[in-house]
Amino acid sequence: MYAIIETGGKQYRVSEGDVIRVEKLSAQEGEMIELDQVLAVSDGEKFMVGQPVLENAKVKATVLKHGKGKKIIVFKYKPKKNYRRKKGHRQPYTEIKIEKIEVS
Repeated sequence: MYAIIETGGKQYRVSEGDVIRVEKLSAQEGEMIELDQVLAVSDGEKFMVGQPVLENAKVKATVLKHGKGKKIIVFKYKPKKNYRRKKGHRQPYTEIKIEKIEVS
């Protein structure tokens, strides 16, 4: 069984037991969260798709940790004008473990 969920403006295909990194959520480590933006669910033989979300589907997950991703460098310059700007960015994330996919 798998589900397609949306969180942080991105879509993820998840199954029970998966550990994924999503955009930072405002939940404490160890806390159980409920993701109700379920776009589709499949149990192997039937596939249900929402318009745009399924009303009777939820995904329960546990927050494992918060962190920052790998640093990316943002570099701007204009040729022949002596203009250079170098900046770094580390995107915050939340690592969650999918516990249960519920469809009623």
